[in-house]
Amino acid sequence: MAALQDDGTSELVVRAREGDEAAWSRLVERYSGLLWSIARAHRLGDADAGDVVQTCWLRLVERIGALDDPAAAGCWLATTARNECMGVLRRRARDLAPVALGARPSSGPDEVAVARDRLGRVGAALEALPGRCRTLLRLFAQAASYAELAAALGIPVGSVGPTRARCLSALRRLVP
Repeated sequence: MAALQDDGTSELVVRAREGDEAAWSRLVERYSGLLWSIARAHRLGDADAGDVVQTCWLRLVERIGALDDPAAAGCWLATTARNECMGVLRRRARDLAPVALGARPSSGPDEVAVARDRLGRVGAALEALPGRCRTLLRLFAQAASYAELAAALGIPVGSVGPTRARCLSALRRLVP
């Protein structure tokens, strides 16, 4: 068992591919904290964060044989976690969008149509932005702190404000 703790990620992945339960356990032990911290950086609640972490492990089980570089499993898991978090945030934004745009449940059909049209234009403009801008603006809309945004994007905290300003400017140009 002591030798297993000294294994590098690459060897653990290879052994896990072959069905070694101890290697799987060590991978889970090694990377679960990272996955939870990414989910928390995206300001997900306990249930959503738990779902993201569980989904990441499921994706690794499904794709472990296709990993080109077993030593990069940690990076692969982190990227998968970010993508899963963004999926949760997109679904949440879709569910909350009419309320966020001022449409009330008692709004008339005209108000709902206008709110949906504006949401569609903003959504289309967001999708046209580069990936980093989409991520930054979506996380910022969820009230993420600059430190959380910097961690999620892999940029210095001091770059968040200027990057955000450039992204908002680009979004304004794209929304008709």
